[in-house]
Amino acid sequence: MKDKVLIANGQGFWGDSILGPVRLLREGPLDYLTLDYLAEVTMSIMQKLKSRDPSKGYATDFVQLIDRVLPDLVEKGTRVVANAGGVNPRACMEVLEVCRKQGVSGIKVAIVEGDDILTDLPQLIEAGETFANMDTGEPLAGFLDQVTSANVYLGAFPIAEALAQGAQIVITGRGTDPGLVIGPMIHEFGWREGEWDRLAAGTVAGHIVECGAQCTGGNHTDWRAIPDLGMVGYPIIEMTPSGDFVITKHAGTGGRVDRDSVVHQLAYEMGDPAAYLTPDVIADFTSFAIEETGPERVAITGVKGSAATPTYKVSMSYQAGWKSVGQLTVCGPDALAKAQLCADIVWQRLAYDGYEYGEDERMVEFVGANVCHAGIDVAGAADPAEVVLRMGVKGPDRSKVDRFGSELVPLVTSGPPGVTGFAGGRPKATEIIGYWPALVSKDRIQTTVTTEES
Repeated sequence: MKDKVLIANGQGFWGDSILGPVRLLREGPLDYLTLDYLAEVTMSIMQKLKSRDPSKGYATDFVQLIDRVLPDLVEKGTRVVANAGGVNPRACMEVLEVCRKQGVSGIKVAIVEGDDILTDLPQLIEAGETFANMDTGEPLAGFLDQVTSANVYLGAFPIAEALAQGAQIVITGRGTDPGLVIGPMIHEFGWREGEWDRLAAGTVAGHIVECGAQCTGGNHTDWRAIPDLGMVGYPIIEMTPSGDFVITKHAGTGGRVDRDSVVHQLAYEMGDPAAYLTPDVIADFTSFAIEETGPERVAITGVKGSAATPTYKVSMSYQAGWKSVGQLTVCGPDALAKAQLCADIVWQRLAYDGYEYGEDERMVEFVGANVCHAGIDVAGAADPAEVVLRMGVKGPDRSKVDRFGSELVPLVTSGPPGVTGFAGGRPKATEIIGYWPALVSKDRIQTTVTTEES
């Protein structure tokens, strides 16, 4: 057993900097590279892509990344764990073709499946699972025909199983964000179910690094004091078998790792800090000590955990109507007043044609005039020299929503002066994807691990 394992996270979301993982591999030692691509909206996007083309539905950026860094992976022996599989992990095994194209044989790639339960929903409901919405309490049955994706947040043990099968690259679908780093810890240190404190420590570590550079100085309130954000270093966990660990980054990289930067991220997306729920453990975020032990080194010790719940969380998306959003740029003297008049004109002309929208169906924003800080005059925003008028409507009737889009463009010549920019063309009705969080009994879900070799 190793006395320390280095696990870094180089991707906080689908669209994060490609340089994060590239530099992590090149700028210092690393045992594991994790990549977190998924969010709730990402899953619905991927499901839509797959419905149009059965070969899609995964993070294609991941395949491109492996193509770029494969020589580094081979040279260093670094293992990769990524949830890039989205709703189609099998298609993401395209990375095997990347290995073969580069003439690299013997690379084992594993996929973890079992999280996608979209087609199983009717049978699960018949078996007694209500999938009650965790926000509203409504059962799913009445909305079943609107559901577009349904994915279980799986835990870390299937990832550990894939690593035990010798996989150098592990691809999953939906799972917990911390699970990406806990899987390697379970594999390396032999942690078992029931070792709640150690699993909780892995959960805390995973939570700190899951958003990439957000714990090394990115998105920091004291941003002026963060050095060289352009080359910010992505976070690395130095985990020990006991569960005590250090957060750090490669030497010489930008950004900052100190108690403040770590605490900033610890508070991110936090519910009950004494009971952070995951499928592997309930972690107590009030139990541990946080201490700076050297430059760019923050130690976490004494994490406590308790038994996991008997349920998995399920992330579902559903078709919740239609929306249309467009914007104009209005400039010159009295820009805000002219933008307000433009909005009034749009509603007036639509009403003349028989299209009226309730207060909860329409939206008007004046970007540049305190949209984010309503009621506060920020840098003279009460009299801005230019304003972006953003308008939108939503509702169940697609044709009514679509009709709105034809009334923005005419303002260029039939509205007040100063309407100088129209962005994105005439807005059209697009689907609204709603979010449906629910629970499902763990004994209803079966996971599988499949390994292939290049």
